[in-house]
Formats: sequence, C-alpha cells, structure tokens
Amino acid sequence: MDEIIKKKLAKNWFKILQDMICFDIEEIENNKKKFISNNWERNKKKDEGGGEYRILENGKVFEKVGVNFSEVYGKFSKGFRNKMPGTNSDPSFWASGISIVMHMKNPHVPAMHFNTRYIYTSYGWFGGGMDVTPCIEDRNLKKWFHRELRLSCNRHNKNYYKKYKKKCDEYFYLPHRNETRGIGGIFFDYKKENWEKDFSFVRDIGLTFKRIFREIINKKNNKKWNNKEKEIQYFKRGRYVEFNLLYDR
Repeated sequence: MDEIIKKKLAKNWFKILQDMICFDIEEIENNKKKFISNNWERNKKKDEGGGEYRILENGKVFEKVGVNFSEVYGKFSKGFRNKMPGTNSDPSFWASGISIVMHMKNPHVPAMHFNTRYIYTSYGWFGGGMDVTPCIEDRNLKKWFHRELRLSCNRHNKNYYKKYKKKCDEYFYLPHRNETRGIGGIFFDYKKENWEKDFSFVRDIGLTFKRIFREIINKKNNKKWNNKEKEIQYFKRGRYVEFNLLYDR
C-alpha cells in the first residue's frame, strides 16, 4: 500500500475517533456541557501541520477531559533526531495521533488515559496504549479492566496482552516513589510488523477504550463520595502530575 494512503487512513481514523469519543462524553453529560474546540499550528511561519484540542470541564461527570488530535510534519531538530528511528539519512517526519486524558468529578471513577499514533520517518510505525489511575482501590475493577484488555488483544495476537501489559507497567512507574501510576493497562511502540494488521489492532484498541470508559462510568459514577475521598483524589492527581513532568516522553 502506498505510504500516502497509509497516512491518510491513519489520520482519518484518529479524527473519526476524536469525534466519536467527544460525542459519547457529551452524551454522558446529557449534552448540558459541550467541548470547547481550539485549532493550533505547529509553525505559523511554515506549513508544518497542527491539530485540534477539545476541552470539556466542570461537568457533572467529567471534571476536565481533553481529546486532542494532531497531524504534524517537518524536520526533527538535531537533538531530537538522534532519538528517533529512521532518521539517519533524512530528519524529515510526519506524525498523526489522538490523545485523551479524563479526570472525573467523582473520586470513585478513575482517571483514564488513551493515545494512539502513526509516525513516519524513512518508514512508518504505530504506537499508543491506555491506562487507568484510580484513587480508591477496587480490585474488581482492576480484574475486569485487564480481562477486557486481554480479550481485545487476543483478537489480534495471543502474545500482545502479556507483552504490552509489561511495557505499560514498566513505563507508568515512578521510581523515586517506588510505585505505579495506577493499575496499568497496555503500552506499545514501534509497531511495524504488518501495516494492515497493525492498523486493525489500533482501531480495535480505540473502540475498546470507548467501550471501557463508558462501562466504568456507568458502574462507578452513582457511588456516594465525601470530602475525605475528594482529598485522596487530589493527592493522587499530584502523583499523576509528577509522572508527566518527570518521566513522560
């Protein structure tokens, strides 16, 4: 398949998924809260792409949620070029993806994160994943969540879940605290074995996240909470921020 077609298919999927996720979130909020959309450019002096970030905040369910799409291209800086594969002879790149972070009003509903992307240098690859960060322990939720991820991964390859869960556990970890960011999930990168199969997996993971966050909210959002539990939620968000500032790529 031509690389131009691959880029277009990947980009279109990420944009469609952004629309679907935002529709679901507004529906959960009974359409009383709407996303505020902002477009951005990577370089206003040059045509290097950009994206759209959508923010919804102060809802009855979602305290703040961002659903962000991007399509950018250009050349890596000298410092960053050495960190990316496929740039030995040419620093040019193209990248598109979707990134989602959800923080909830009810402390019983965990924070949730999802992203998938397609990057092309001298060759292309997919990356992404999802994870869940509760502030109140729930072993049943953890067991259910990982069972759903395993079932989704197994539809594509029986080895994916174990492999990508391990990568997630290793990545979403705060070494100075000796603790994980949450209950894990899956994380994958440099996925380039077979484009059609990899793209099918990436689409399935997006739809799995769409279903999972709705089911978690349906199960958890009606639970009563108090100020002490809200303080625990704020404390856990501090850990979330620590990870993003210190370790997130």
